[in-house]
Amino acid sequence: MTGTLRIIVVDDHTVMRAGVVALLAAEPTIEIVGEAGDGREAVALAGRVRPDVALLDLRMPVMDGVAATGELGRLGTRVLVLTTYDTDTEIERAIEAGAIGYLLKDTTRDQLVGAIHAAARGETVLAPRVAEKLVARMRRPEPVALTAREIDVLRAVADGLSNAEIGRRLVIAEATVKTHLLRVFAKLDVSDRTHAVVVAMDRGLLAR
Repeated sequence: MTGTLRIIVVDDHTVMRAGVVALLAAEPTIEIVGEAGDGREAVALAGRVRPDVALLDLRMPVMDGVAATGELGRLGTRVLVLTTYDTDTEIERAIEAGAIGYLLKDTTRDQLVGAIHAAARGETVLAPRVAEKLVARMRRPEPVALTAREIDVLRAVADGLSNAEIGRRLVIAEATVKTHLLRVFAKLDVSDRTHAVVVAMDRGLLAR
């Protein structure tokens, strides 16, 4: 995209909004074509002025940033989140709603200008801390659902009991103990009792 980029600034805090506007006012490649104090105002404004990019806070009254992101996307506006919040939940909700980027309010002027241009080109832009959180979440093992009985069996294994002893403790047949253990091995992707206990403890599955 060439020429001046048309953007709107959306934040329910007047001082913050004014600060962003002042920060970008001297940038010749960017034209601020409007401001809004909540998501509903932002959608109405975008419908009138057709901005290339919306700089959008998340937590706002009337219509929050996540809901507004979806509406703005349908109008053809790229949404660049600019917020102080970096929880996993808010990052994921914003990106799932269609945000092209996610920046934090400690972003420098040059970084912000660069991010606006990148967003206008359709490039994903993430604050370093946000990118780290997303990578960490992707690497995190998927939660494993063990049944109450499987947990009982695994706790008994952790206590050093044999299959026969576990059967007596839980009043079940030894063959049933073996069946429960095989299911646990499959769920935890392990091949023996020791590793099953190690993995389960590492994931907090044996906490009492």
